[in-house]
Amino acid sequence: MRHLRLSLLAASLLATGMVSAANAADKGTVISQQAVQTAEQLRDKAMADNTGYKIVESLTTEVGARLAGGPNDQRARDWAIAKFKALGFDKVYVEPVTYPLWERRSEHAEIVAPFPQPLALLALGYSAGTPKGGITAEVVKFDGLAALKAADPATVKGKIVFVTFHMQRAKDGRDYGIGSPVRVQGPVIASAKGAAGFLLRSAGTDANSRTPHTGVTGFRDPKDAIPAAALSNPDADQLERVLAYGKPVSIKLDLDCGVSGSYTGANVIGEITGKKYPDQVIAIGGHLDSWDPGTGAIDDGAGVAIAMAAGKLIGDLPQRPDRTIRVIAFANEEMGLWGGRGYADQHAADVGKHQLGTESDFGAGKVWRMTASVKPSARAAIEQIAKVLAPIGVAYDAKRRGGGGSDLSQMHAKGMAALTLTQDGTDYFDYHHTANDTLDKVHPKELAQNVAVYAAFSYMAAQADGDFGSAPDAFKNDGAGD
Repeated sequence: MRHLRLSLLAASLLATGMVSAANAADKGTVISQQAVQTAEQLRDKAMADNTGYKIVESLTTEVGARLAGGPNDQRARDWAIAKFKALGFDKVYVEPVTYPLWERRSEHAEIVAPFPQPLALLALGYSAGTPKGGITAEVVKFDGLAALKAADPATVKGKIVFVTFHMQRAKDGRDYGIGSPVRVQGPVIASAKGAAGFLLRSAGTDANSRTPHTGVTGFRDPKDAIPAAALSNPDADQLERVLAYGKPVSIKLDLDCGVSGSYTGANVIGEITGKKYPDQVIAIGGHLDSWDPGTGAIDDGAGVAIAMAAGKLIGDLPQRPDRTIRVIAFANEEMGLWGGRGYADQHAADVGKHQLGTESDFGAGKVWRMTASVKPSARAAIEQIAKVLAPIGVAYDAKRRGGGGSDLSQMHAKGMAALTLTQDGTDYFDYHHTANDTLDKVHPKELAQNVAVYAAFSYMAAQADGDFGSAPDAFKNDGAGD
């Protein structure tokens, strides 16, 4: 009986220990008051600091346009390595990324009948070139992607497909959800139906600017590609007016572009190494590449500058943060998230060591909303971050998920806890992927607010007592995030 009582006592103590361990494991993530105060100081310092603006000014002036695999690709990487070192990052390295090399050489189009006149356009990423001398074909118009999908292939074969639609300005840029699918999917659908070429109204909100917006298509095999280009919005209006006469309309399309082998670039990474948990990281960044017509200031020189400047401000503190601040300048986001996918594949086994992450890739307007995908017991820590960001205009929406931004969405899909920090994109799609993406579109004070947001949240996440829930497949039911 005595042995039985001892066994029962032992079992009871074991059970109590297990419950205590479970309770300890479930302890909510919190951020100390000291860390909160330091984050507030970082926030206020960043709001009056111009480091971010100096970085994007340097990138757009010293390097300029950065088409992935283009003449400035290596120059941009060299610039990023040197800039990380100059800013005081204590670890700087590259991770190679290989992708198809698409080159743009020239583009030209004109209406040849019934009313001859030139058209302003840009070839789209992964577009095929035309035969030398171009192609001339009749135009067939569709109002939106659904109409093209429903079209009889007989009405498309041998013709140049033109898809039109309209985007309106919005703070969250929601209408890009109309234009982007037309640009990405439309050429693929037109090709499958036998079209000779593809044109779309630019996926932009600058109705009065004769400046076309480029961007990527969904072609993944060059053998399936057809010539594809975007018309400026006024030229799309003009083509619609010509078509409205009811006469056959023919266009000559002459594109010199296409995939010519492969290219190996790299993600460029800088770290402020954590003093307590150096192998645990806060991942932030932007993409280093840009389209070639402009200088890539808002897309995404600003994002690179925001993350670099935030890391520098944290690195300037008297003591290193507990966890590592990892800033990633991603390769080739524009033509298929190649840098983001490469990073996620390489670091999938380390997803649990990614404390929290997000990327800036929506221009340089003020951050106005924060959303998060974290474990439930970390929501209190997110609310602490939100309180620090609220005085500079950031509202926390607890009902929306966080996606991590464009490239880091790939790491979020592996299980990384993620934020989305939504910028004011009211006029972003006036300039997106155009020759007008230049430094004058970046407002120093608004950029400084972004740096303040990134510096404050990154530091608080680095100092948190507990984690935010990163683990393999932790957010597999999270969808696409915000």
